[in-house]
Amino acid sequence: MATKSDLKDKCNSTQLVNWNSIDVKISNLSVDSLEMAAQRVFFQIKTVNLIQLLISKRDGLTSFPSPDSDRIASSSSLHHKKKSAEDMAGLDPANLCKQTLKKYMSLPQPKDKIQCTYVWIDGTGENVRCKTKTLDFIPKQASDLPIWDYDGSSTYQSEGSNSDVYLYPVSMYKDPFRGGDNKLVLCETYRFNKKPTDTNKRHSLVQAMEKAKEFQPWFGIEQEYTLLDTDGYPFGWPKNGFPGPQGPYYCGVGATKAYGRDIVEAHYKACMYAGINISGTNAEVMPAQWEFQVGPCEGVSAGDEVWMARYILHQIAEEFGVVVSFDPKPMPGNWNGAGAHTNFSTKQMREPNGIKYIEEAIERLSRHQVRHIQAYDPKQGKDNERRLTGQHETSSIHDFSAGVANRGASIRIPRQVAEKKMGYLEDRRPSSNCDPYAVTDVLIRTICLNE
Repeated sequence: MATKSDLKDKCNSTQLVNWNSIDVKISNLSVDSLEMAAQRVFFQIKTVNLIQLLISKRDGLTSFPSPDSDRIASSSSLHHKKKSAEDMAGLDPANLCKQTLKKYMSLPQPKDKIQCTYVWIDGTGENVRCKTKTLDFIPKQASDLPIWDYDGSSTYQSEGSNSDVYLYPVSMYKDPFRGGDNKLVLCETYRFNKKPTDTNKRHSLVQAMEKAKEFQPWFGIEQEYTLLDTDGYPFGWPKNGFPGPQGPYYCGVGATKAYGRDIVEAHYKACMYAGINISGTNAEVMPAQWEFQVGPCEGVSAGDEVWMARYILHQIAEEFGVVVSFDPKPMPGNWNGAGAHTNFSTKQMREPNGIKYIEEAIERLSRHQVRHIQAYDPKQGKDNERRLTGQHETSSIHDFSAGVANRGASIRIPRQVAEKKMGYLEDRRPSSNCDPYAVTDVLIRTICLNE
């Protein structure tokens, strides 16, 4: 029988398995124990044992998936991704046994207990954190929930000597992961002195919305994102090259055109269950790039729902062993970037001859190009600089422009809006990793409050 050392030596040449990691994994196991351990992890592949898989790769057997065949298979179903060598070796956290988890998740929950997951924006201004609290009552609204705190020194929001940051619940949703009466809770963050943290942009937005409530502002946000493998490369792309050029992927259907649809569908249903006003999804121009739309939402709720939809997307992708990137230009070169196109209207714009007010809004926006660019990504324009080049359906970051049905303009007036002379405008400048609170705040202050 082969020893652990023999196993590693014989298979050292393969490029699909991280051998440093697998050596750690098997160092505490006898070879005789590997099959039993593998069967505990690979509940979907009960007849395959780990040693046979590794030897198959060593001998170059065609039954073992190659990188390219795995790419094609995974395009239509994420279940195929679990057959990659690295996943078979148990190195991917997504391969933790879901059947074992299901046994515990199906345990009855006490009727007098619920779980509330508090979600907040960390010090990066683009990532979310969460932790869960047990409550002995069912909250009816966010204000029923207790204020909590967390270690801000571990989220880039405070120093260790004064680390507590407060969580103020502001919006509540049904929990699509635990179900039942359990809740997801979106929170604002406040320092020890009860002043908002630097990345709490919602606080300013609430003040602006209060001043502008007579305008009844509506927002619809088109959130683009890219799915990545855990190695940081776009999901479904061949590891030693690139997919075919852009063209067939936008709203595409089929295994060679749509990469990761399982995640998209799971996210869509989870958002609907949670109570988020998700209005649609589609595959985007770059392969492995997708979009979901939130809205129309009035006022602050647009930002609330985009942030919670992002959180839900991250957790769903985590379960599939895939990474979600909101980077506005994840792949350099002749590939589209990712944005968060923001549709905006006021009550006057939505009424007959509202085009007059749309044109007035565009004129005001034209006077504040720099201010808006700085508000439209968390690095004050540095991220968007890679995306807003005037190519790939973007405007130039340096110039303001507007046009009917023009996806290369800063502001697009949809064709139907121009024909009906009423409706909304689309600001195409916000980056995919923008803070929707900051975006909607600056739009309100420029267009409605004329600040």
